[in-house]
Amino acid sequence: VQLQAYGGGLVQAGGSLRLSCTASGRTFTMAWFRQAPGKERDVVATISRSGVTTWYADSVKGRFTISRDNAKNTVYLQMNSLKPEDTAVYYCAARNAVGGDDLSRRYEYDYWGQGTQVTVSS
Repeated sequence: VQLQAYGGGLVQAGGSLRLSCTASGRTFTMAWFRQAPGKERDVVATISRSGVTTWYADSVKGRFTISRDNAKNTVYLQMNSLKPEDTAVYYCAARNAVGGDDLSRRYEYDYWGQGTQVTVSS
C-alpha cells in the first residue's frame, strides 16, 4: 500500500488548511504525524477504520479534526486556528491490521506517506 499526502502550504497564523492522504489499498487505523526541524516526529491525530474512534494530541485539540472516507481510501486533517508552532512536515501513516498497543508510536504503523510541508507565518 502506498500513501500520498498533499494539501500543505504557507498560511498566516489563524488561518486554515486541509491535508489529505490517499492510500492505494485497504488500511486500518490511520494517523497524522508531524516533524518540525530538529525535533522528533510526533503523533498529531489518529482515527480508527470505522472513523468512530479518534484521538488528538493536546496541542491540537479543538483546532484540528481528523476524518476519513473509506470509499476513497482517504484520510483528512482539517487544521484551523493555525499557529506558528504548527509549522512542520506532516506525514500520514496507516496500519495494515486491527489492534495496536500504543497508536501514538511510529512503530505501530506499516505504511507512510512522503510528507507535506505546512508553514504558518506569524
